Amino acid sequence: MNVNGLTIGDTAPALTLPGTDGADHEIGAADASEATVVYWTCNHCPYALAWEDRLHDVSRDYANRGVRVIAINSNDAESHPADSFEAMSGRVEREGGWPHPYLHDESQAGARAFGAKATPDVFVFDRDLHLRYRGAPDADYGDSGENAAWLRAALDAVLEGRDPDPAETEPVGCGVKWK
Repeated sequence: MNVNGLTIGDTAPALTLPGTDGADHEIGAADASEATVVYWTCNHCPYALAWEDRLHDVSRDYANRGVRVIAINSNDAESHPADSFEAMSGRVEREGGWPHPYLHDESQAGARAFGAKATPDVFVFDRDLHLRYRGAPDADYGDSGENAAWLRAALDAVLEGRDPDPAETEPVGCGVKWK
């Protein structure tokens, strides 16, 4: 890892964070997943909200291909109360659940270890938990027709044993709200 967080080829840091489902979820531990997507999001950012349905669709569409998807909120809840764990849990409940875990990183250790910059900031890991793609879900948060094209292309490449192209794009969204 460099000062900007993970770079392509780095191994996912080990993290255990609480989810809105009441369970603790571990990242960075070997499991049976063919690929793992970890993305930063929150309850208030218009970019995160614009991409949310596309990211949920990826979770549903790739679940039967062995892809694990995890969302993390690391924002400071004191400055942004809409991003508190209670607000996260209430939102997921009102929406009838999410297709993947939504985790709370209150200490912000996860965001620092990964080098998360924005909401959303997407990280794709292969079965050995090596980073293979990092960046935005697609080219335009305002165009739902983009359908998380960069993320889908990265997952398809990883699942087929190829290198994603591009391997990195610039994450676009609201900056992580640091304490």
